[in-house]
Amino acid sequence: MSDTKPDIVIIGSGMGGATLAAALAPTGCSIVILERGSRLHDSHEARDDRAIFSKGVYRSKENWLDETGQSFNPGNYYYVGGNSKFYGAVLLRYRREDFAEIQHAGGISPAWPVDYDEMEPWYQAAETMYGVCGDASQDPTEPIHSGPYPHPPVADEPAIADLRRRLVRAGMTPSSLPLAIDLARWMERAPTPWDAYPDTNGGKRDAETVGIATALSYSNVSLITGAQVCLLETDDRSHISGVCYVKDGTKHRLSARITVLSAGAVNSAALLLRSANENHPDGLSNSSNMVGRNFMNHNCSAVLALHPFRRNRAIYQKTIQFNDFYLSGGRHNGPLGNVQLLGKISGEILSAQSRLPKPLANWIAAHSVDWYVMSEDLPNPESRVSIKDNQIQLDWKRSNWETHTALVDKVTRVMKRAGYPIVISRAFDRRTPSHQCGTAKFGTNPKTTVLDLYCRSHDHANLFVVDASFLPSSAAVNPALTIAAQALRVADHLMEKDLAA
Repeated sequence: MSDTKPDIVIIGSGMGGATLAAALAPTGCSIVILERGSRLHDSHEARDDRAIFSKGVYRSKENWLDETGQSFNPGNYYYVGGNSKFYGAVLLRYRREDFAEIQHAGGISPAWPVDYDEMEPWYQAAETMYGVCGDASQDPTEPIHSGPYPHPPVADEPAIADLRRRLVRAGMTPSSLPLAIDLARWMERAPTPWDAYPDTNGGKRDAETVGIATALSYSNVSLITGAQVCLLETDDRSHISGVCYVKDGTKHRLSARITVLSAGAVNSAALLLRSANENHPDGLSNSSNMVGRNFMNHNCSAVLALHPFRRNRAIYQKTIQFNDFYLSGGRHNGPLGNVQLLGKISGEILSAQSRLPKPLANWIAAHSVDWYVMSEDLPNPESRVSIKDNQIQLDWKRSNWETHTALVDKVTRVMKRAGYPIVISRAFDRRTPSHQCGTAKFGTNPKTTVLDLYCRSHDHANLFVVDASFLPSSAAVNPALTIAAQALRVADHLMEKDLAA
């Protein structure tokens, strides 16, 4: 077994790990990034809806177990850049209110241990780093920004500009989605949506094209692909003393001053649990018994609004949202959630997801505008990741569903007022990873949380977990920007406290 000793090892190259690596690269510290997947390469399949959605050529073949022990394919992606290679490029801030305790119909969303003002400079820095296109003035729920977005909003296509006007007449407040997209570059490769399509030409500003590319521009940073991390070792001081991984059938070991786990909310928790040893029989960083618990996965539905005599000729579609029901509109005027456009669906996508006959699916797709309706899933200690027979078991206890159905009902009525007499909806299930988060939440109390306020393990001073695991609540917006902002915040802390010497 080979053994090397970098200053920092980062496990995972998604939004958290890549952003952290980019921020730490200028320190000159030797940094090794371990990624279990490979780089995505361009091919005809990269813009082929049938290959992506019907054949699932990019989906992992791994299976997890559900709460009953039944096997299912979770739909995660393992490539350099992680799930961001397929994301919709939406980089939304949590709202100011999301950092405080909020009463939902299904329970309480807990307060964060830090407030919006603490996070705001890091949101601003992350938006700058990822070149976000947007206009914060359009959305009244948008919290205060200390600076403008780096680029103006992505233009609405004619059909979507008409939709925006219809929403205004229906009493809504549509706003431009903040998007990390280079539209000209994306469309140069092929005129397709980007939502759920792999980025192979740099049209998206994602964890690979921004974070990893920035990090690797420094000679002190290296990336090892095909590296499946199997174990974290500890020494008699409870420090992480070794990171063991397998590449091409050969075992390797890294021993770093600082270990950062950024494998995603499920896989990071699974690795901590699998690394149990004599001194830590319940898993690493788990003296609180909270590792793997409080798993959250947004409650989401696709809502298709149709007019039988009006075709939607949009190509990418995904440029607007409305948050009129984000903070109010539910039971006792409680919050409901976010409504944003999906990338334009095709008949192939619709047929693959619904098993509708292809002619009917093609007709619906040609006449629909397609929405992603998202509500908060609340933390529950019994909603958890565990290990059974060395396999990941995910017992997701979906919560707050009443809120989500109320939001879908609201959106249905809005669409009809906006001139779409036919509205159909379908909920996403556990096979669609809808922003998995929350399995190693941060906080000040080591008895009830896994990480401190800078994502350092309460139990292991040289271990950090920097991905969606740290989130104490899921809010009702895409989490990628919050993960990137926290990664920049953690990097600043590391440079001040651990790497200053």
